[in-house]
Amino acid sequence: MSDPQQPPDIRSTVREHYGQIAENYKRSNSGQPGTSGQPSQAASCCGSPSSEASSCCGPASQTIDPNLKIYETPDVANLPAEVTDLSLGCGDPVTLAALKPGQTVLDLGSGGGIDCFLAARKVGETGHVIGVDMTPAMLEKARLNQQRVGLKNVEFRLGEIEHLPVADGTVDVILSNCVINLSPDKPQVFQEAFRVLRPGGRLSVSDIVTNGPLPAELKANLSAWAGCVAGALDVQEYTGAIRAAGFEDVSIVPVYLPKETVDQALVELGQEIPSAEDNQVYKTIFSAKITARKP
Repeated sequence: MSDPQQPPDIRSTVREHYGQIAENYKRSNSGQPGTSGQPSQAASCCGSPSSEASSCCGPASQTIDPNLKIYETPDVANLPAEVTDLSLGCGDPVTLAALKPGQTVLDLGSGGGIDCFLAARKVGETGHVIGVDMTPAMLEKARLNQQRVGLKNVEFRLGEIEHLPVADGTVDVILSNCVINLSPDKPQVFQEAFRVLRPGGRLSVSDIVTNGPLPAELKANLSAWAGCVAGALDVQEYTGAIRAAGFEDVSIVPVYLPKETVDQALVELGQEIPSAEDNQVYKTIFSAKITARKP
């Protein structure tokens, strides 16, 4: 599971990494030198090192913004570029959650706010959305983005997902989009999620997991292409941690990495691309749609 000697260093690295993405984006939109004009997509779960490469959520398209193609809802197209350009997820937990008006929603690792804003429109004026992020620069971006979209039923709080700044039993639905895999203490994340949910509350997560052991070299190389792979747990360990926290009705639906992404990683490692009959490597790591319920 987690190593008690490692969490502070891991958290610092993740905070610095995503803070740099936010700062780069701020500079690129203020005309300051030193950036390429867009945030680093190699850092995201679905971003790719170049616009031509495939991401973990599907092959790049010339007609669909690569930051938006993971979303099933058309509402995402109505968000400004300042929001969608900082989309760093690997799925669509908002659609997965089937939110209803009046619900209180919590987003773990809210980043630039995209899932919070989508959720806020689903729960309406009688609902409320809380975004928690440990990166001050991302919180600054999210609050500026909130002003742009004009949604008043959203708030953003500074905090770690292992120690949520949220009261017990006050949340109906928890969302997270390719963030929990970055945590050095995933069981603690699920325990905190369980704590803040009301009875009957639900967990709706998109995340990267593995099915069985993944060779260390391939895992590292896939991280360079798809992001968020290095911290991925085996799916049985991941769902086991959810159940151990007290959740029931745990469900997981895999969404596999594009073949092109895995093939590129194998080629760079000097390995042969598997034959059609030997395709297990393509099912070893995947983006998962995960849901669970607090009894």
